[in-house]
Amino acid sequence: PKEERTVVSSFPPAPAIYHERPRASFFSLVMADRFNKVLLLDGRGHLLGRLAAIVAKQVLLGQKVVVVRCEGINISGNFYRNKLKYLAFLRKRMNTNPSRGPYHFRAPSRIFWRTVRGMLPHKTKRGQAALDRLKVFDGIPPPYDKRKRMVVPAFALLGRLAHEVGWKYQAITATLEEKRKEKAKLRYTKKKTVTKLTRPIVCSCLLQISS
Repeated sequence: PKEERTVVSSFPPAPAIYHERPRASFFSLVMADRFNKVLLLDGRGHLLGRLAAIVAKQVLLGQKVVVVRCEGINISGNFYRNKLKYLAFLRKRMNTNPSRGPYHFRAPSRIFWRTVRGMLPHKTKRGQAALDRLKVFDGIPPPYDKRKRMVVPAFALLGRLAHEVGWKYQAITATLEEKRKEKAKLRYTKKKTVTKLTRPIVCSCLLQISS
């Protein structure tokens, strides 16, 4: 007779949910649990296009995203040049019936929303569903004011990059920079003291000259 062998697995025993639910149902449950969580982003200090690209990708993947403080989003370039570009955009309309579009949003949140919409296939059902997962706000309304907000740090320090590819003077430069800051702090304190002492004398001299 054949010997009966006991197979010892190194994996922990599977939870009951594996046996109680079909495979497809289990994975759909896991994915639903993941995407039910809302990603709360603080727009302050982010570049408009870069943040919009990341948000567009996430909502297409099924993630719900809320962006607050849209009035703090940055636009690269000169303010006057950007204003001229937006004023030119405001002039674009339908000649016969302007109420049919294009629609020009004034609120920062809606401007950001329109930027994200331009990165989505919003005329398809998939794009419409993705756009429905996005919420944008000016300021931080409740209940988001009491929740932890996330940022998108899409930048890298040049010093760290250079150090990791072979630059040998990161520590020396940091030490010299600390010494420079200490000297600058002492110099500024001395300047404030001198200004405080000499200001009454200067004011009295000016009064004497004017009289």
